[in-house]
Amino acid sequence: MPELSPHMSDVPESMCMDLNADLGEGFGIWQLGDDAALLEVITSANVACGFHAGDGTIMRRVCRIAAERGVVLGAQVSYRDLSGFGRRRIDMPTEVLADEVLYQLAALDGIARTEGSRVAYVKPHGALNNATVLDVGQAEGVVQAVVAYDRSLAMLAQPSSQLERLSREAGLDTVLEAFPDRAYESDGQLVSRRKDGAVLHDAAVVAARAVAFAREKQVVAHDGSLVRVAARSLCVHGDSPGAVETARSVRSALEGAGFRVTAFR
Repeated sequence: MPELSPHMSDVPESMCMDLNADLGEGFGIWQLGDDAALLEVITSANVACGFHAGDGTIMRRVCRIAAERGVVLGAQVSYRDLSGFGRRRIDMPTEVLADEVLYQLAALDGIARTEGSRVAYVKPHGALNNATVLDVGQAEGVVQAVVAYDRSLAMLAQPSSQLERLSREAGLDTVLEAFPDRAYESDGQLVSRRKDGAVLHDAAVVAARAVAFAREKQVVAHDGSLVRVAARSLCVHGDSPGAVETARSVRSALEGAGFRVTAFR
């Protein structure tokens, strides 16, 4: 990860921003994204835990490189949907979902510890992340798993979601997240990937949106309205074309605007 310039070391907390990306999303001989290159740019890594992508070898490699570069590890938990990349919703009882999340969290944390690191936070992926915005039962399943495993872990959640509310009520360190490379609806929810323009690929546009999130706590929605989104962490999707270039542009833009890009943990 690039060294901070001397003038960035005394930046106040309000001028700090985490930059995360989804990593380890290959499986076996299939590779997706450039994990090693992204780990030179980001400060937190959401590592796939085997249910939507990832396997033991990939998880261990990402954990090893992250430890070498001082990148914080997060468990990117999902529905058990390998063929659908975790983007298909699977409704299940809260208790069953909690067990599924616990399984993934424990697996990644165990592998991370063999590489001298550990999981510091949890972030739902794909359809599960979308479900936790409005569905109390699905959000509660994720929270129950974290509480059962380790209350000291942070939860990465979307603002004004059920996951944020239940996580805070459970006393977990709850960190809000925004997505500069995703389009937003006027109600603050992400535009469905089924719609055109849901994912943004222009690195300059994504970088400008990242600065708007950090400095103004708002973003221009799909319909042109302004939506308030207060976040401490910004996500750049590692599976998107040009993800490394986009991440570098985002980091450069944030630092150029006076923000210190640093992990929230």
